[in-house]
Parts: sequence; C-alpha cells; structure tokens
Amino acid sequence: MTSLSHPIAHPDEARRFLDAHPEVQFFEILFTALSGVPRGKRLRRHELMAIYEYGRFLPGSVLVCDVTGQDCEDTGLVWEDGDADRLARPAPGTLVKAPWLGDDVAQVITSMYELDGTPNDLDPRHVLRRVLDRFAADGLTPVVACELEYYLIDPRRTPAGGVELAGAQGGGDRPTLHGVYGLRELEDFAPFLRDLWAAADVQGVPLEGAISEYSPGQLELTLKHGPDAVRAADEALMYKRIAKGVAVRHGAEATFMAKPFSNRAGNGLHLHVSVNNAEGENIFASEDPAGTPALRHAIGGMKSLLADSMAIFAPNANSYRRFRANSYAPVAPTWGVNNRTVSLRVPAGPPKGRHVEHRVAGADANPYLALATLLAGVHYGMANAVDPGPAVVGDGYAAAAALDLRLPANWFAAVDHFDASALLRDYLGDRFVTMFSKVKRTEQDRFNEVVSSLDYDWYLKNA
Repeated sequence: MTSLSHPIAHPDEARRFLDAHPEVQFFEILFTALSGVPRGKRLRRHELMAIYEYGRFLPGSVLVCDVTGQDCEDTGLVWEDGDADRLARPAPGTLVKAPWLGDDVAQVITSMYELDGTPNDLDPRHVLRRVLDRFAADGLTPVVACELEYYLIDPRRTPAGGVELAGAQGGGDRPTLHGVYGLRELEDFAPFLRDLWAAADVQGVPLEGAISEYSPGQLELTLKHGPDAVRAADEALMYKRIAKGVAVRHGAEATFMAKPFSNRAGNGLHLHVSVNNAEGENIFASEDPAGTPALRHAIGGMKSLLADSMAIFAPNANSYRRFRANSYAPVAPTWGVNNRTVSLRVPAGPPKGRHVEHRVAGADANPYLALATLLAGVHYGMANAVDPGPAVVGDGYAAAAALDLRLPANWFAAVDHFDASALLRDYLGDRFVTMFSKVKRTEQDRFNEVVSSLDYDWYLKNA
C-alpha cells in the first residue's frame, strides 16, 4: 500500500541497482526511530528483492527503544504488544553504495508500516510527512536545509574516561587554537574531507563547503537547500553516517554529541527554512531584510512553540550543557536580522533567498523530528498570523536577560513542556507525543541511576 504522501520504492529501482552493481553483495537496511540512531539489518544480495516486493519484518519494540537500544517497557510496545512485527519498506531514491564500508556494500533507508499497509505513526519519517500534509493542503512547500557541527576526536578514551581531539592527520598535533575559519585547520584534515565529499557524491548527498568552526577541532559543512523536507532529513541522516564511517577509516571518531567538551563550543544542528507557493515562489522573499509578513508570522509561530519543542531540539541529558550565554548557542525565544546571538535568525542575503535560520537544535537531535517540529511552528504561525514581537538588535543574550526570557533549562522540564503541548499533539500526533515522552522519561531514570565520578568528587568527602 502506498500513496503520494507516503511513497514506497518500486521493485524496479532494486533491479536496476543490482544490474548496475554486480560487485555489491551486502545491503544494510536502515530504520531511524525516536532516538535518532539508525538501526536495522545487514542482508545478502539475494535478499534485496524481497524487501522491495514485500518488505522486511522488524520488531515493534525498535520503534521505542532508548538511545542505547534498550527496550522502553512503559510504552506498551514490548511485552503487552508481544513485541509484534511491523514491516519496513524501502524509501525511494535511498538505495546507494556505502563506500566507506567497502566496494561490496550498499544501504537503503526504510520507513515502518503496519502489516495492513498503514504508515506507523511513531516512525519519524511519517511524523514529518504528517506536518508536510498541512502545507500541501494550503498549496505551500517548505524549502529546508540542515547544517551540522561536529568534532573529530581520538577514538581512545583517556584514563579518566574523557575524550580528546583527534590529532592532525599524518601524526600531527591535536588542535589547540580556536582557528575559526582557518584554512590550515582544514588542510590538516584534508584526507578526511576528500573522502567525505567523495562518499557524499556517491550517495547523492548535496554536501557543500567546509569551515573550521569557532572551537579547536570543530567542523561545519552545510547541505544544500531543497523543496523535499523528508529528503533533506534523509540527507542529514546519511551525512552523519558518512562522516562517522569515513572518520573511522581515518583513525578518528566523528561526534555529533551536543557538548563533548565542557570548555569548548557545543555542536548545533542549524535548520534553514523558507516556504514556496504553488508557483514555486519564495513567500518570504523581500527587499526588506526582515522579510515579508509571512516570514514574520512563521517566526512568531516558531517562537511560540520553542519552549514546548525543546525535548525534540535537545533530546538528551548532555544536550542542555550546550545552552550557555555568549556561546553562540541560543538560550531564549528571540529573533533578529543578521544576528547570531538569537534563536531565530534572518540571515543576510539576496531578497529571493530570504529565509530563517533556526539555531536551537543540537547536532544530537533526530533530523526528521527536528524538521517536523520546526515546520509545525512555521505552519502554526502563518495560519494564525502570530506576531513575533520586535526583533532583537545587538546582544541577544543581554536582551533575553533584561526581558527575563528563557527556554526550559533542563531535560526534565523540557519533556514536561513537550508532553503537555496540545499544539504539538495536534501537529505531530497524540500517540507520538505520548510515546516520545515515555521513552525520554525512561532514559532519564536510567541516566540518573548511574553514580558518576562527579558524584564522588563533590560528595564523597563533603556530604
């Protein structure tokens, strides 16, 4: 069962791939659940056609496992459900070679369906499509892009259990200077970047230029804007997988953890969005740097949903360590024009390219859910002409402090806000919000059960 809203790849796509690539013997099928971690199976060549002709069974519990892969029993999708199978079906255009895994390996992204063909409402790809259907009903199409920051780190943990930056390739020193926009910093990791771009090209991932970000050893590469938000999220997922795989081939780990170093900048997932009308024209386009009324209403909607959305944009305990004043990570529901100290930035640029950069999400966020939640705010704001208030001029951190504006500052408050949000239940689905909240509360319990070294440092002698 398929539809325009929930397309399933045709078997001819697999036949053409097999004919063109007789060398490929192994296929990894990927499914990304609530936590954002790709999971799946590695299959042999003779098994591929069955996936395209019918699908592949996966246990329902994989829909609601935590970030470590453990069951979340409170969801009712483990024992009470008998851990019943669902059906993973391939997504069109995602069957590609995975060169970092070898010349004989390919991968394909799947979506989850019930056995009667109904799209599963907990699958993040389907959650995003649910929001996109709102735009389609209004004759509108979001144009989006994802921009990810990450560090290359040494795969070996320190004796104290911490992490260190990877050394420059060829046995060089670890980065120590900020080196923002530095060329030497990029040249030190040129072999990694060459292989990264080459693998992205093989997979059709539109990966653009690289910059050395503000902190030592931090990289940022942007994905090209496009009018298919689900494909944009697929590309973000594929890119993260490419970066991690290529890094391992170069003796490093690529970490998208939101805050891997306490004394360095965190990793963000900046989301860029504009909206096209039925004629393909950007309805945010304007000679005015602040954009059109539609753009300002979209910002108003995003602002009004920011507090409720933090559990998606910052899904893990570590995520909240990233939000610090004067850190280039936003801390309040603020907006501005050409201003990197706010949450919602209208970048400088030509009128036809006017758009919003949403700067709140961490690189650890699930890209499907981050885009779905962002676009829920955009649609809500435009549909209800939400006023964003005045733009911040100058220091957004100082403005937020003066007005006592803030976002949920910890994981627990964020999940409570999310769970109680009637608007997000409307846009993302009532059962989805309930299940996501249960998974995160299970993770919170498990995280807090662990006695850390900091507990001993602070309390062992002082309590």
